[in-house]
Amino acid sequence: MTFFEDFSVPPMPLQPRTTRYVPPPWAAAPAYALPAVVHLGKFLHGSPTMVVAVKSADVHSTGCSFNLSWLFRRRDQSDEDWADVQHLLFQPGMGTRRSKDRQTGLMFGVQFPDGSKAGTGIVGPHGLLESGGQQPEPPTLVLNDGGGSGGGDEFSGSCLLWLWPLSPAGELRLVAQWLDFGLEETSIMLDGRQLREAAAGVQQYWPEE
Repeated sequence: MTFFEDFSVPPMPLQPRTTRYVPPPWAAAPAYALPAVVHLGKFLHGSPTMVVAVKSADVHSTGCSFNLSWLFRRRDQSDEDWADVQHLLFQPGMGTRRSKDRQTGLMFGVQFPDGSKAGTGIVGPHGLLESGGQQPEPPTLVLNDGGGSGGGDEFSGSCLLWLWPLSPAGELRLVAQWLDFGLEETSIMLDGRQLREAAAGVQQYWPEE
């Protein structure tokens, strides 16, 4: 007999099963679906020091996630100025900084063929998730920061943009602005029909549900 056998072991309390949180469709992509991937391969911006690229779209039945990346390379900045660049790149403003006359920070926007539009500088992801279940007016655009890396010569970063709902057939305008780095408002046109047609290839993890 060991020392601890003289003590009774209290029963473990029952752990109630938690309810899985399911974000509303305007706030995030469905959790249990394999999206259809559409290659886009377009530059939103290109300069001697900075590139912003749209790589692909993960298309769901309720919306799509755009996969974006950017690369900023060093030219003649001092070590102090380069450290400031690092700070801005790795904290690109999930919320947006405002100067006296206009917004700064990294912002994206979309415009549907019918003229309706949404921007990440208007409503951030937390505002959408904490909306109390009240469905906002479509469309909505949510910026999810994907992080970044770099060192003494260049920095890179990435993000996901969740768009709800899918664009109607026609030209979908994707807009970017990052005044901290001299990126004035710029945009490209995407094919809304291509995204809608791709949604037919979405696969559910458990189709019986």
